[in-house]
Amino acid sequence: MTTTRQKITFPSGGATLTGTLFLPGTGTPAPGIVVAGTWTSVKELMADRYAEQLAERGYAALSFDFTGFGESGGEPRDVENPAAKVADIHHAVTFLAGHPSVDGDRLGALGICAAAMYMAANAAEDPRIGSLALVAPWLHDTAICEVAYGGADAVAEKIAAAGKARARFEETGEIEYVPVVSATDPRAAMPYDIDFYLNPARGGIPAWPNRFAVMAWSDWLTYDSISLAPRITQPTVLVHSEDAAIPDGARRFHAGLAGPKDILWSQGTQFDFYDQEPQVTLAADSAAAHFGRTLR
Repeated sequence: MTTTRQKITFPSGGATLTGTLFLPGTGTPAPGIVVAGTWTSVKELMADRYAEQLAERGYAALSFDFTGFGESGGEPRDVENPAAKVADIHHAVTFLAGHPSVDGDRLGALGICAAAMYMAANAAEDPRIGSLALVAPWLHDTAICEVAYGGADAVAEKIAAAGKARARFEETGEIEYVPVVSATDPRAAMPYDIDFYLNPARGGIPAWPNRFAVMAWSDWLTYDSISLAPRITQPTVLVHSEDAAIPDGARRFHAGLAGPKDILWSQGTQFDFYDQEPQVTLAADSAAAHFGRTLR
């Protein structure tokens, strides 16, 4: 299917957000899907890819940069804030619902990795969202964070460091950043050699500054997405792998969902679902089929 893309802007709180609207060549209003990706990401890393895939399958799909990230406005810059990102998603849905190329009565959401938490949180409060698809979802609560980040003491140290960084920001306006990913800097949010983020041919692109605000640790580590599941009545599909990030979080979230639900276990690492085949096509096909069944 021939698709088109439009660079768009829309308001969210006091900021103007920039996104890309991918449209199918159907000539009639299409179901609309809002798409977002990993923590700290910009739309070019993986959200654009999935939005374009959905447009090729007949959906109007919107990817965008969150407040303070990428091409979007807003301060402070590059600070991971779950509540703020959920609010941005709500405003993105408002933009989609009012666009003449979108069928505002058929709206869905697709979240990759950390955006699974944010899309779920919006869906729990936003009846306009009729269907939810979560790809390689990172879904955590306190217990999962303790396992993922080296135990309760290590989590407490990060939260304490966040408090100090927040106080410094409030006093001076200066933000303490560390790398998101680094193979050599132990302060990095992910102190590992991750090819997706470090390879310029994949995610290591100029649009993504690879910096993590230390003051964001507290909001991130205390966010409880597992508790959202009983409040989500929309049909939901999860596409994941045992070799991807925290599959136990996906299982626990899926078990708690209040509405129709499915979980597809595939193969591949977390990062394969961002830009590799066959994972991207499998996930896009699964999400599109799910939206086709549920957005009626």
